Amino acid sequence: MKALAYQRAHPLEAFAIELVEVAEPVPRDADLVVEVGAVGVNPGETRVRRTRSADPGGRVVLGWELAGVVVAVGPAVSGFSVGDRVLGTGDPTRDGCWAERVAIDHRVVARVPDTLSLVDAASLPIGGVTAWEALFREGGALPAGVDRVLVVGGAGGVGSLATQLLATRTSATVICTASRPESQRWCTTMGADLVVDHGADVPAALRSAGIEHVDMVLSTAGTAANLAWIAPLLRPHGHLAAVDLDGPLDLGPLVLRSVSVHTEMVFNAVVHGEDPSAQGRILHELAADAAAGRLRPITTTRLQGLSAQSMRAAHQLLESRRTIGKVVIAT
Repeated sequence: MKALAYQRAHPLEAFAIELVEVAEPVPRDADLVVEVGAVGVNPGETRVRRTRSADPGGRVVLGWELAGVVVAVGPAVSGFSVGDRVLGTGDPTRDGCWAERVAIDHRVVARVPDTLSLVDAASLPIGGVTAWEALFREGGALPAGVDRVLVVGGAGGVGSLATQLLATRTSATVICTASRPESQRWCTTMGADLVVDHGADVPAALRSAGIEHVDMVLSTAGTAANLAWIAPLLRPHGHLAAVDLDGPLDLGPLVLRSVSVHTEMVFNAVVHGEDPSAQGRILHELAADAAAGRLRPITTTRLQGLSAQSMRAAHQLLESRRTIGKVVIAT
């Protein structure tokens, strides 16, 4: 089968992902084999491309956000059949979905409702599961006492879905940061009650709106650099959830406020061999919300075809750091 693969980590300027012939996926007992119909492309995948090389003689196939059709079912799978349309995430320790077919654990998959296209379905898994796990605790609810949430980076994939989940599933006041007029309008469309410019003085902007403190901050980008202004905004015993912590972080500014910190990594369960079934249940909820009109798919850029050209275009868009919503490639 065909897949997009590369051998050595490389910058965008030396883009080396190419369409090559690879072996068919070998499923495990709990796997589905899915014919890929659409893939969401994420900033994390561009970072892997820049930093991770294949083992000697090998190749890397990225891609961990997809929608497609089940073509084979492992003996330990329940709840899925050949022909089902599904959406899912994946496992970064295995070959990804930038391929014609992929083997994926059925526990990180959910059915796609008939009313939802595969392209729109592919815009939901990574951002939706990340946002859900970062925001919600037991029973799919915000921590007790959280009535005001600030989403830093509200126009990105995680921020867009976090804003919608907060607006439709909670009574919290939702505040987003976004720097450009078009991204600010997008945040309002997603359900934000207030949008402020994260390139300006965020605390001052909130004070001018009568807001001294928030109960929770979901930070999707720039957390380490922004902590100096995030910390004073959080109330004592508030909550910081961050999805971009992959280096040293000085937590000193948070200590005097006894802030709870949640670090979110969507692949935590599959990477560490834990049961990821909760993510399958989250995906089911996201799909049901989309089918009911409570959740808007966030596909804003649709590219066509599993090709090096379309993937390079997606990476170029993401590395511009000016994308809104999700870039999806229909394969």
